[in-house]
Amino acid sequence: MNQASLPVDAPRIIPRPDHNISRKNISSAALKVLYRLNDAGFQAFIVGGGVRDLLLNRQPKDFDIATDASPEQVHAVFGNSRIIGRRFRLVHVRFRDEIIEVATFRGIGSEDEESEDRQILDVSGRILKDNSYGSIEEDAWRRDFTVNALYYNVADFSIWDYVNGMQDIAEGCIRLIGDPVTRYREDPVRMIRAVRLAAKLNLKIHADSAAPIAQLAPLLDSVPPARLFDEFLKVFATGHALESYRRLCTHGLFAHLFPATARWLEADEVEGKRQRFIERALLNTDQRIADGLPVTPMFLFGVFLWGPVQARAAALRESGGMSENQALIEAGLEVTEQQIARVSLPRRFSVPMREMLQLQPRFMRQQGRRTGVLLEHRRFRAAYDLLVLRLELGEATPELVDWWTKIQTLSPEEQKKEFGGQQQAPGPGQASGQPSRGRRRRRRPRSAS
Repeated sequence: MNQASLPVDAPRIIPRPDHNISRKNISSAALKVLYRLNDAGFQAFIVGGGVRDLLLNRQPKDFDIATDASPEQVHAVFGNSRIIGRRFRLVHVRFRDEIIEVATFRGIGSEDEESEDRQILDVSGRILKDNSYGSIEEDAWRRDFTVNALYYNVADFSIWDYVNGMQDIAEGCIRLIGDPVTRYREDPVRMIRAVRLAAKLNLKIHADSAAPIAQLAPLLDSVPPARLFDEFLKVFATGHALESYRRLCTHGLFAHLFPATARWLEADEVEGKRQRFIERALLNTDQRIADGLPVTPMFLFGVFLWGPVQARAAALRESGGMSENQALIEAGLEVTEQQIARVSLPRRFSVPMREMLQLQPRFMRQQGRRTGVLLEHRRFRAAYDLLVLRLELGEATPELVDWWTKIQTLSPEEQKKEFGGQQQAPGPGQASGQPSRGRRRRRRPRSAS
C-alpha cells in the first residue's frame, strides 16, 4: 500500500450512546495505561481484538493499546515496562496479574533505503521488519482486518472507525483492509488468521478477501515453522478446532500445514473414515476445552500423523523386513522430521507423541505381564484416547476398547486376574515367591490428552 492509496477522510466517530462498550468490561490495568498516557499528553486507544470482542458481546482475553507515543516515551511513563521485539518494537507494561501491550501507531515510513524508519520486505512482498511510525489514520489502514481496526477512546468513550469496521461487524464478515493479494503477500499467516477469526467468531470471510486464498496458500511454505506452531496453538487449542479445520480445508490451507496428512486423507476410499477420525479428535478437543480440561499439542499432532506414520511403517516392513515395532519407531521419526520442517513441534511434545504412537500395537495384547506394564506407562492415557479414536478407522473393535476401558477401573488384584495371572519371572538370585530386594518401581502420573 503506497502513500497515495491511503484515505485522508476523518474517522466515523461513534458516541457512547450508540455502542455497547462499557468501562466496567475493560480491565483496570488497561484503563490505568490509557489514563496515564493521556495525562502525559499522548493519544491512547484500545484497539484490535479487545474492541471487536466487546462489540460482539464477548469477553476479550486481553487488551492492546495503540498510541502516538514512541516506545521510548511509553517506557519513560511506566517504570513497570520493557521494550520488546525487533521485527515490531512494542512495550509491555507489567501489572501483577496482567501484561498490557502498547504499540506506537504504525505508518508508511520512509522510502529511503538507508533509513531505519521504513518497511523491509522480501522478494515475495512479506514484511521482514516494520518499525515505521505514523498517525492514527495510517495505523488504521496498516491493520489486517476491518473488525480489528476500531479504536476505543477513553477520553470520551467513543469508537473511532476509519475502515467501516462497525458495518462489517454488523454484517458479520471478516474483510481485509486494502488489496487482499498485497496484504496476504505482506504476511501469509493472515490467511490462517482470517480463517481462525471467522471460525472463532462465527463470521464469514468477505468474498473479496476469500477469493485469493487458495491461489496464495503456497506462500505458507516459506513461513518459519516456529511461527506456524504458534498459529497451530491458536487454531486448535482455543476451543474452535473443528470449525477452523473445516475452513482450513475449504480454503486449501490445511495441505500446506500438514501435507502428509492431507495426502493420507485424499487417499481415503472407505466412506470417509479417515476424515471422521480427524474430526472426532477435534470435536473431543473442543469439548475438553469447554469443560475446562487441559489439552496438549502432542495429542493432536499424533492424531494428524498417525495415518502417515502407519503408511510409512507398512512400507518399511515390506521393503526392509523390519518388525512391527521397529518399523513404527523408524516411521515415527521420519514422518515427524518431515512435518516439523513445515510446522515445528518442540521436542518436549514430539518425543511423547512418538511414544504414544508406538504403544498402539501393545493394546492388542490382553494377557501377560506386559499388559500390566502398559497400564503403568506414562503415555498410557494419551495412547488409550488414540485407541478409542481408532474405532472410527475400523482399526480397533468395540470389544477391545471396552476391555481396556474396564481394566482401568479394576483393583490391582482384579487386573492380574484379567491379565491371565501371569507374573514376572524371578530375577537372578531371587527365589520364587520371595520379594525382590530391588528398587520399587514408582508409578508415573498419567498424562492427559
